[in-house]
Amino acid sequence: MAQVAFIGLGTMGYPMAGHLARQFETLVWNRTASKAQAHAQQFGSRAVADLKATTQAEFIFTCLPTSVEVESVVEQVLPALKPGTVWIDCTSGDPNHSRRIARRLQEAGCDFLDAPVSGGKAGAEAGTLTVMVGGNRDTFHRALPAIQAFAGKVFHVGDVGAGHAVKAVNNMLLAIALLSAAEGLVTLVKQGVDPAIALEVINVSSGRSFSTEVHFPERVLTREFPNTFSLALLAKDARIAVSMAREAYVPVPLMQLAAEMFEMAKQQIGGDVDHTAVVKLIEAWAGVEIAPKGG
Repeated sequence: MAQVAFIGLGTMGYPMAGHLARQFETLVWNRTASKAQAHAQQFGSRAVADLKATTQAEFIFTCLPTSVEVESVVEQVLPALKPGTVWIDCTSGDPNHSRRIARRLQEAGCDFLDAPVSGGKAGAEAGTLTVMVGGNRDTFHRALPAIQAFAGKVFHVGDVGAGHAVKAVNNMLLAIALLSAAEGLVTLVKQGVDPAIALEVINVSSGRSFSTEVHFPERVLTREFPNTFSLALLAKDARIAVSMAREAYVPVPLMQLAAEMFEMAKQQIGGDVDHTAVVKLIEAWAGVEIAPKGG
């Protein structure tokens, strides 16, 4: 049985590593050691205090806030890595950083896959995440059984960096959908329409999206905004998408505007709130809340 290691036990990483531990001998490391110890007690993984202890594993997973943290961890453990190790980065990262990390690992005889995930906390807990993987195809197939431990669907989307590129664009489309739905529903509230009824209509019509079908009924209309994925992280992903477009000389006015609006929201309502709380920026500008009549 292959041994795996998981670095970063955040909202997503904690349950993802739990699924791995059910199928593989799994080492876990977290900056806050008590979280790794709790994971070991809950899932039967093995908490390690020394980051370099993770280099015992054949497959090393990272799930960290940004590629900057991933690069830092790689540099810390690089001298201890064994040739043939596969590093699988599930961070929503930057393609350029991914390629640089891959080159550094290659110098040590190791392989790299960027494998960001989609599906949120619920998908991580259920083990049904969608995973988009960039990297060598043979390495992908070698790592696939481990990735499938927490995935519902796994796609090989291209060379190193392609996974993070697809993830950034996917999240940019989410950002645009959130903003456009907020603007539309605020307009309807101003017209005296109950947003709950408006959503019923939209969700069986051509304007529907994941945001109107899931986010607005479950998070906005309820005013709960449960924090499963922070606004700051979605703002980061939006910046990555715009940066990729600029490098490719692609005009992206909608993406640029959405990225700027998420930056404004981060400054005005904070980055630690749930990403759907960006709706509050539009509500503040309009002077109304998107809430059911009588709600």
